[in-house]
Amino acid sequence: MQRSRQATIYIGLNDSISKEQKFDTKRYVSLLKNVCQSYHVAFSMSEMTGGYFHDDGTYVEENTLVLMMLDVPDAVVQEIATDLCTFFHQESVMVTYSDADVHFVKETIEI
Repeated sequence: MQRSRQATIYIGLNDSISKEQKFDTKRYVSLLKNVCQSYHVAFSMSEMTGGYFHDDGTYVEENTLVLMMLDVPDAVVQEIATDLCTFFHQESVMVTYSDADVHFVKETIEI
C-alpha cells in the first residue's frame, strides 16, 4: 500500500455572469481533458449536480465536473484550478486535498 495525496477540483458549469450553463457538458469535459493532458497529469473525472447559495442568498443548482488527481504538486494543482476557473468563466472553483491509501489490484485470466 502506498500513501498518496489526492487533490480534487470542483468546477461548476454555470457562467459567472449569466448564471446559466452556456455549452453542452461534453464540451466542458473535452476542455478539462485537454488541460490535464497539457499539464501531463493523470486524472479521473466525474460529473455531478450540486447546489449552493450566492452571497446575495440566491440558491442555484448546476452541473459540476469533479477532477481527481493523485500526487500532483500543489503548485501544479493551483495552476490547473486557475486555468479551469478562467476557461470555464467561473467566479471560483473549489480545491480539496485528502490523504489516500492506494494499492493496485492486478489479476489476469488465462484464455
